[in-house]
Amino acid sequence: MPDTILGQPIDRIDGKAKVTGAARYAGDRRAEHPAFGVIVTSTVGRGTINKVDIKEAQAAPGVVLVMSHENAPAQAPFKHAGDRHARPKPQLNGARVHYYGEPVALVVADTFEQATAAARLVRVSYQTEMGAYDLAGNRRFAYTPAELVQGKPDSSLGDFDKGFAQGAQTVDATYTTPYQSHNPMELVASLAQWDGDRLTVHCATQLVDAAHHSIASTLRIPLENVEVISEFIGGGFGGKLPIYGDAILAALAARQLKRPVKVTLTRQQMFSVTTHRAATIQRVRLAAGTDGKLTAIAHEVMSQSARMDEFVESAAASTRSMYAAPNRLTRHRVVPLDMPVSDSMRAPGDAVGQLAIEQAMDELAYKLDLDPVELRLRNEPTEDPEKHVPYSTRKLVECLKRGAAEFGWDKRPSVPGTLKDGQWLVGFGVAAAIRGNYRRPATARVRMDENRHVTVEMDMTDIGTGSYTIFAQVAADALGVPIGQVTVKLGDSSYPQTPGSGGSFGAASCAPAVHDACMEIKKKLDAGQGPGNLQAEVKSAPGEEFKKFSQYSYGAHFAEVGVDTSTGEARLRRMLGVFDAGRIYNSKTARSQLVGGMIWGVGSALHENAVVDQRYGLFVNHDLAGYHVPVHADVPAVDAIMLAGFDGKSNEMGSKGVGELGICGAGAAVANAIYNACGVRIRDYPITPDKVLRGLMRPANLAQQR
Repeated sequence: MPDTILGQPIDRIDGKAKVTGAARYAGDRRAEHPAFGVIVTSTVGRGTINKVDIKEAQAAPGVVLVMSHENAPAQAPFKHAGDRHARPKPQLNGARVHYYGEPVALVVADTFEQATAAARLVRVSYQTEMGAYDLAGNRRFAYTPAELVQGKPDSSLGDFDKGFAQGAQTVDATYTTPYQSHNPMELVASLAQWDGDRLTVHCATQLVDAAHHSIASTLRIPLENVEVISEFIGGGFGGKLPIYGDAILAALAARQLKRPVKVTLTRQQMFSVTTHRAATIQRVRLAAGTDGKLTAIAHEVMSQSARMDEFVESAAASTRSMYAAPNRLTRHRVVPLDMPVSDSMRAPGDAVGQLAIEQAMDELAYKLDLDPVELRLRNEPTEDPEKHVPYSTRKLVECLKRGAAEFGWDKRPSVPGTLKDGQWLVGFGVAAAIRGNYRRPATARVRMDENRHVTVEMDMTDIGTGSYTIFAQVAADALGVPIGQVTVKLGDSSYPQTPGSGGSFGAASCAPAVHDACMEIKKKLDAGQGPGNLQAEVKSAPGEEFKKFSQYSYGAHFAEVGVDTSTGEARLRRMLGVFDAGRIYNSKTARSQLVGGMIWGVGSALHENAVVDQRYGLFVNHDLAGYHVPVHADVPAVDAIMLAGFDGKSNEMGSKGVGELGICGAGAAVANAIYNACGVRIRDYPITPDKVLRGLMRPANLAQQR
């Protein structure tokens, strides 16, 4: 399929609205005579509420309602079964406290400031219990989950123990990754308004259809009586897949007060009321012959899950398809802790799993005295090693070779600690990337008026990825009209259903539906039905291709890092990623997604760590002062190259997922560059100066520096 407007670096069609303030996010929404709610959260990690004293709060200026479990309206009970994002999410529905920072009360007042002040006057007393907050310390309670989001928790092929014993060189290492918080720029917020028995909720949700069902089922009202609107989202990264207490509590309070209610989480509450990425402990074992070919590969994962709601960090899932090896083993185990609920965060499983497996591959390369790029090339599979089906497309080899040439990999020092720049030691690192390619059913409605203006409608969302723009490009290309004649309407539950934004499946699922609906319009035009109130609504769904073929997007990361020998500080100097994601709808928005993911990978390697107070189960650094993420000075030169491609097995448009691919493997490339720079191998992320400095102070490294 030749590219026309598709693939071009079209500016975001919603860009002007965003920079001028015309784009309304959930927290920007206005209503007549609104009230404002502030959530009060628990200050214990496990226990039971004895009493909620609301007298002072009720008497405070402007307060119109104080709600706790003692007076909250009845709601549907929480259910573990079914779609975890669409199920009931009852709030203030009991005296039990499951984790530190759980909502225990809501204060509603005429102004946000009044509600904030009054919320501090709510007195909650507890009967506390000993909680479990340490992942490593509670590993004896680990269990095998029933299933992953994709596939089974364990896999085995061949005889791993025998294959491992046959290796001329082996790696047996444990890697740990910390808790991470999504921290999008936009805080989670909701505005709820009732009109009789009909409810409208403006909220920040990536999955409008799931939110629609969750709100309706929680409040026990008919689905058709609820409208969910999420037109613009200021970042999601998985943190806005579910709806949270703000949406439900705003709806409950609005119904009781008979006036609109807006509830916005504070930045601090974002760390507990919303979800997070679980911490992991990962053991990787690799064995290879003298020729560099793997004889065995094992990846075993232990991750945190909330005791009240299971989620599995599927960190070994992508390892199953990455490299060829006859003897294979993967395992996932979950440790239930009294912590806030964990859930998907950008490239769930894969992002942290590849921090481990791709560093282990680097370690093996050094033991074999083999170039790390060459090691990966020698273990390129001819089919999916565990599914035994062909790949839809796979250009990992091309990503590695192109990246090595563009980056200047041939200048890499083969011996760590030998390339110096003043007090800095300089090193190069590489890592491969893999991310599952998914597609789900989606429906699009397309209309054309008498002036040939085209309108596209879906409940799909735009979380900053460029959805509005690429769907306009698809429609303009299919119908042969200028992009200025296309209006895209998203994020409303009254529009046709889609899977929403998540899992990098948004574009791959929705673009074919838009295209097919446009083709129906085109048929009507060709049949002589002149423009004017033409409409088509088409559902598109994946076929057998996802069973017959192994579907992934791929990439290769190359990083140059400097390590300060005096302080142990590691600084990225430059980074290049080369990616295979099939057909690219918009080269500008896709590159933005990939570079953003790479920067997040740098943060995962060097900065991000939500630290748990082991006494109480709270995240200590629950704000942007204490929770570190990369800033401009940390990422001086990051670039992404997208290979030309078309994957017809993915969808008829030829695209594959992009949004989460960029983070996969990126952090491991930085970790590997640090080792190449100074000879210090850090397997506990993030790689902070204190850890590097301890390694530099070892006698062997001190001698090398001299």
